Amino acid sequence: MTLPAADLVVHEAPPTPGGEPERKAIAGRSPTRIAVDRLRKDPIALICFVTVVLFSLIAIFAGPLCDLFGVSTETVRASTRIDLTTNLPLEGPPNGSYDPEHPFGVAPATGQDNLAVWIYGCQTSLYLAAMAAVFSTVIGVTLGLLAGFLGGVFDAIISFFTDLFLTFPFLLAALALAPIINERFGTDPDKLRTVSFYALVGILVFFGWMGVARLVRGEVLSLREREFVHAARVIGVPTRRILFREMLPNLIAPIVVSFSLGLPAYVAAEAGLSYLGIGVFNRESWGQTINTATKWWEEYPLYLIEPVLGIALLCVALNLLGDAIRDAFDPKTRR
Repeated sequence: MTLPAADLVVHEAPPTPGGEPERKAIAGRSPTRIAVDRLRKDPIALICFVTVVLFSLIAIFAGPLCDLFGVSTETVRASTRIDLTTNLPLEGPPNGSYDPEHPFGVAPATGQDNLAVWIYGCQTSLYLAAMAAVFSTVIGVTLGLLAGFLGGVFDAIISFFTDLFLTFPFLLAALALAPIINERFGTDPDKLRTVSFYALVGILVFFGWMGVARLVRGEVLSLREREFVHAARVIGVPTRRILFREMLPNLIAPIVVSFSLGLPAYVAAEAGLSYLGIGVFNRESWGQTINTATKWWEEYPLYLIEPVLGIALLCVALNLLGDAIRDAFDPKTRR
């Protein structure tokens, strides 16, 4: 790949003993190094990266953070925090001032701490989205590599299943699975909590690998005609080595971009399904909080704004970071 002039680093060589004119040496940079340098110079990318890291730290250290703020998701006696006539909090918003013991306030009717629910909801969304993005990317990359490189019958079979899976309605499958899980595990809250989480991951992976597979297949169809692939075949390099040692490194850019753009889609999907009541069960979730808070919008708007703001900030940061990564790896883009 020919590097633009702006991506070449010029180093001044030291003067020679004979007093000859100084020569300038040109040092090239790899495409990955160029992309990283572009991202470091992009203020929007840096802000989004810091935002994503902050949300990730909140998800990883959810328990210690709740202990630090002195909040918990444990069930409390509602009468100690809630006015039983209005079902609104006795202290803090919406009728009171800021309550340091509950920085985000408490939920109406139940008295549960909103900050603890928000933190664990962030953990649920990021864990689920990260697992779904990793598994769907691995499946999509593997099938895309095989379809594009082997061609023939393998390409036809994989392409057929890709098109077939694209015809399945995502929402209908989720709606059908939710009552089955409830009927099978509804009597055991712990099992329902675990099974509903991994079932939702499975649904998202089931409907998420096709785009990655198509993207990788198209890139491989172009790469397999390159000289280095033909040379590897001539000297007898095994197919597995060609796929994973020769071709896969050249697909890092589209894979990273696809992964970064898939994360916000899975975060939004989890929140949307939980809002509809067919997502995770017996687990804190931003979508479930939104579902409950919509009934209190007029009396307690902050209760709804908190999870919506979390979803919006996380999805915007992930989307803008994904766009920045895509532009950074594109040699034709000047940012």
